Amino acid sequence: MATTTANPATETAQPATQNVVLTPQAVAKVKEIMATQDPVPAGLRLGVVGGGCSGFQYSMSFENQPGMMDKVMMFEDLKVFVDATSMMYLKGCTVDYLETLEASGFKFDNPNTKSTCGCGSSFNA
Repeated sequence: MATTTANPATETAQPATQNVVLTPQAVAKVKEIMATQDPVPAGLRLGVVGGGCSGFQYSMSFENQPGMMDKVMMFEDLKVFVDATSMMYLKGCTVDYLETLEASGFKFDNPNTKSTCGCGSSFNA
């Protein structure tokens, strides 16, 4: 379950269903990858950027500190940063990590998407 750090004077608490959720498998994989970085980053940045064949793409990168407009969520001891614009597209999104015989990688299950491309790496909201 995620917890949110926010400025109480400017934000109201939102139900967890409106935030991004990382599954335990996703958290474990991110922490495994972070441990190989030198220096170890402070957390993971999730975002949405323009591009791809459907209009938007998900982005994941390591970050050392949150930005001014970031929502900061905690999953176990993993900090996840999401900027305000990306949060509009990621509310209710679940990020999982899957390993199969054919492939492995992070999977975004986003209820806000209207359509996705054939490869699943971009979407239209």
